[in-house]
Amino acid sequence: MSDYTTLLVDVDDGLATISLNRPDRLNAIGGGLERELAEALREVAARRDVRAVLLRGEGRAFCVGGDVKEMAVHAEDEEGPSAGQQVYQILHGRDILETILSVPQPVVAAVHGYAMGLGATIALFCDVVIAAEDAQFADTHVAVGLVAGDGGAVAWPLAMPLGAARYYLMTGDRLDGAEAARLGLALRAVPAGDLPAEATAVARRLAAAAPLAVQGTKATVNKIVRERMNLVLDFGLALEGGTFVSDDHKEAAAAFVAKRAPVFRGR
Repeated sequence: MSDYTTLLVDVDDGLATISLNRPDRLNAIGGGLERELAEALREVAARRDVRAVLLRGEGRAFCVGGDVKEMAVHAEDEEGPSAGQQVYQILHGRDILETILSVPQPVVAAVHGYAMGLGATIALFCDVVIAAEDAQFADTHVAVGLVAGDGGAVAWPLAMPLGAARYYLMTGDRLDGAEAARLGLALRAVPAGDLPAEATAVARRLAAAAPLAVQGTKATVNKIVRERMNLVLDFGLALEGGTFVSDDHKEAAAAFVAKRAPVFRGR
């Protein structure tokens, strides 16, 4: 496997384990993680000796999504983030999701701590989600003044009742792992201490199954996800791109760093 600065990658007896490794930033998307994750997924996808993939996070979180501190740095500029920065973030967010769907092997997400925004979406695009009971799921785009357009509007309504998905996407409210499992975001929730063993057992069960059958089933079912992406994703990303340069987003990012409540003005 290639050397990565933001990931730990290990292959053992048919199981590739990819660990997001920016623990000091709660594995936030940034610092090259978005690029390396897509590269690592493509690399394991090409290996015939890999039968399943386990995706997890180092430290206290699975992934908190976009790095709000980096957003705040851009927000200090009167012009906001440059068009190039917006395009980079949007394209790499989409690239990660497309790559997860394209990996022929089943991908199991082991979610502990926080799974927020794009972090939650990455987990939900995996084939199986096993969560710690005290994990925290949320799509926090609206909380930072952004449209939930990078896949949340695809994944949440596919995994749970539409009315519940609307509420959680528009409010950014959190669900713990147990509630996430009850509503369908996760296959099951287990005590935090049992999560590594449980997620690994599920991944190894899939790795031991007939690979052509498992991979063909994944490809077939994911046509449903791709159809929904084609319907929703470009529209949502366009709206999200517009909110990147809104005053409300700048206010939300600044308020996050200052640890105060944002004041939104609808512009």
